[in-house]
Amino acid sequence: MKWVVVVAFVLIIGSLMSAMVFLVRDRGRTRNVARALAFRVGFSVALFLLILLAQYFGWIHSTGIPVRVGG
Repeated sequence: MKWVVVVAFVLIIGSLMSAMVFLVRDRGRTRNVARALAFRVGFSVALFLLILLAQYFGWIHSTGIPVRVGG
């Protein structure tokens, strides 16, 4: 599961960097910047949903912050 998250982060950062390259090179005249940013948003949403599903199916376990009751 850790590798999936790492790959997703690499895809997100790569998409953000490609949007920056398109913005500098094309100066916003083409739709490449919007497409790259849309992919970044899609990768981010997919990663979020994957983490939620992994938590639901028990593939990952949250450690959380310990809560003291009555302390």
